[in-house]
Amino acid sequence: MKQKLVVVGAGMASGRMLEAVFEAGGNFDVTLFNAEPRGNYNRLMLSPVLSGEKTYDQIVTHDADWYQAHGVDCRFGEPVVKIDRANRIVTSNTGGVPYDALVIATGSAPFIVPVPGKDLPGVVAYRDLEDTNAMIAASRPGARAVVIGGGLLGLEAAAGMAARGAEVTVIHLMGHLMERQLDPAAGYLLQKDLERRGIRIHCKGATKAILGTDRVEAVLLEDGTVYPADLVCMAVGIRPEVRLANDAHLDVGRGITVDDQMRTSDPAIFALGECVEHDKQVFGLVAPLYDQAKVLAATLLGQQAAFKPVQTATKLKVTGVDLFSAGDFADAPGREDIVFRDPGRGVYKRLILEGAHLIGAVMYGDTADGAWFFDLIKQRRDVTDLRDTLIFGPAFQGGAQTDPLAAVAALPPEAEICGCNGVCKGKIVTAIGGGATTLELVRSTTKASASCGTCTGLVEQVMALTLGDSFSANANPPMCKCTDHTHEDVRRLIKSMGLKSIPAVMQDLGWKTVGGCASCRPALNYYLIADWPMDYTDDRQSRFVNERNHGNIQKDGTYSVVPRMWGGVTTPAELRAIADAADRYGVPMVKVTGGQRIDLLGVKKQDLPAIWSDLNAAGMVSGHAYAKGLRTVKTCVGTDFCRFGTQDSTGLGIQLEKLLWGSWTPAKVKLGVSGCPRNCAEATCKDIGVVCVDSGYEISVAGAAGMDVRETEFLCKVTTEAEVMEVIAAFTQLYRENARYLHRIYKWVAKVGLDWCRAQVEDPATRRALYDRFMLSQSIYQTDPWADLAAKPADWAPIADLTLRAAE
Repeated sequence: MKQKLVVVGAGMASGRMLEAVFEAGGNFDVTLFNAEPRGNYNRLMLSPVLSGEKTYDQIVTHDADWYQAHGVDCRFGEPVVKIDRANRIVTSNTGGVPYDALVIATGSAPFIVPVPGKDLPGVVAYRDLEDTNAMIAASRPGARAVVIGGGLLGLEAAAGMAARGAEVTVIHLMGHLMERQLDPAAGYLLQKDLERRGIRIHCKGATKAILGTDRVEAVLLEDGTVYPADLVCMAVGIRPEVRLANDAHLDVGRGITVDDQMRTSDPAIFALGECVEHDKQVFGLVAPLYDQAKVLAATLLGQQAAFKPVQTATKLKVTGVDLFSAGDFADAPGREDIVFRDPGRGVYKRLILEGAHLIGAVMYGDTADGAWFFDLIKQRRDVTDLRDTLIFGPAFQGGAQTDPLAAVAALPPEAEICGCNGVCKGKIVTAIGGGATTLELVRSTTKASASCGTCTGLVEQVMALTLGDSFSANANPPMCKCTDHTHEDVRRLIKSMGLKSIPAVMQDLGWKTVGGCASCRPALNYYLIADWPMDYTDDRQSRFVNERNHGNIQKDGTYSVVPRMWGGVTTPAELRAIADAADRYGVPMVKVTGGQRIDLLGVKKQDLPAIWSDLNAAGMVSGHAYAKGLRTVKTCVGTDFCRFGTQDSTGLGIQLEKLLWGSWTPAKVKLGVSGCPRNCAEATCKDIGVVCVDSGYEISVAGAAGMDVRETEFLCKVTTEAEVMEVIAAFTQLYRENARYLHRIYKWVAKVGLDWCRAQVEDPATRRALYDRFMLSQSIYQTDPWADLAAKPADWAPIADLTLRAAE
């Protein structure tokens, strides 16, 4: 007969425990209670949900199918109200359930600062999906949010709401942010980084009251400062949730007291997660909670296991912020600091030694060697012989740079690679040996890098070390089945051999197929356009179907038609023309896009030339919404109307769009121009972004807001609009001439290095030469395809039904 296992709390710790039990073949009749109306999800990923980088569905760890497959009786939305230890019955609001073994995993409760107004509507904590949804709802552009607490959770909440457009202020009691994890110098760098994102930071700020009548209106500090607020997020700490254990008269200190096997003072009751206290220590990071889960699973299965806490490292889950902290970095007699600063790159590293041992590390801006330093701390290794070059990481031991994979090679098998899922190097190596030779297979097999993703680079280094040359070949495969050459080889040979046609490339480079395929032909067509604009004629039959038909094909075979709206600005006449076209051609949906223009969805293929002609007659041209080229330049209203605007962002955006439109690029390109650091045009998540400030224009590049979400990186600052135009045209040409086809700017920059890109555009002669080459190409290719093909429909119809397609 199956034992009855009852679990109270469907969080990450209990979820990992159930996984371990089921994977080991445990035969239990499981009932799972949860106060939330849902099962296990990755709470670490609430920050990306808040910022819009992920959805709730993407962070669900165990869905309904998983629970059903393992026979779990799910009681979600049913809080447990009583434990009857004598009769071994757990009671919820729907009745009692007997147990043979009970696991309490009730997690923690947020600490709410006991000030007047703390119970007003609009005051939230940051612990679960409901809190996250409340902040999302309140984070409309222009809304004012105050976060009380400058620790990990508070800063993640602040960054998430700011990413959605809210004006955010962080109030922190201590002298610098994240004082438990960072020293003052790193805290200062973090503050400056967040302030550049438009987040106001107020350190040494004590909250006196939350003001408001029917709803929160402001936060009052002890020094008299008042910050208006539509929402207040309390993120000042957590406390173990022990009320159920207290009522059951279990031993409780700061948390539910457990032994090494996670057993409470009642032999039939166990506990794990943030609610427990083990050896006078409570736990808030995920790695020790997962260790507890493994130990408890073994205990329930009758196996020998013991929980022994290990040191943990800290990373901040804010896109674009590289921060690492581990060990003890407090000032104390007998300790020695090694510090490295590079203000230009925003890099700071501090190592703390005590005698012959490394006991702490703080890194900001460059955290690549964090895992190596962390392992030195945990292993208590004697670093005397490494002292002179220790700060430079494992690749420089011995005084000279050696193998770039030295850091990961130096890690022992038990070294943790993925903190979110507790995956060590040895487990990844074993998975690779078992056939997991791609990142996707490693993720599915081990869960490494499957959660927050910050360890992806480290996982890839383990793969490169383990697979050797085969991983390099896998990372940069041949262009397609037609050739053994990579994209990089083909680009180089086209230039060096003077190849100026697709047949010439295929003949001289030994193509294996006649005529190529749907993967290589579009790439070759682009490379030849970019490298030989005066000599090569665009081959329309070598373009994807969307580019041939100048509209995005929909799942029902119709197309979307998007006219260009310069900088997101339109006129009543243009709007009337769009409305007339929608009526005339029976367009089923007219939608405003995220790029500040209008999309006519559901246009029949045979109607395309006619609708193009009508829109052309109204003075509108193709928006190239289908193109590997410039899509949009998103703008805010700037100085003409906005009281915060510092420059004419709308006018500059229109100039940039008129300069860049029609330029073919390796992949789509989106721009944003924001009139002030409030960044209403979301310039810092575009391929190229401009943020206007009082003293000029800050240009940044390599952002993304699609399947990969990335913040832009600073390229340069200029003082005039003319310089903005020249720098961006030059950078675009640099991208056109060097990037692999279908690689967005952020992928290309990651490969060649931002420093190299910056050096090209900062050199006046190189920048001007790039600009001139860009303008030469524009003089040939900056034409409106709608006008050309509407005037000559016969040129369009013969190739409209070709089937050349590939992943867009």
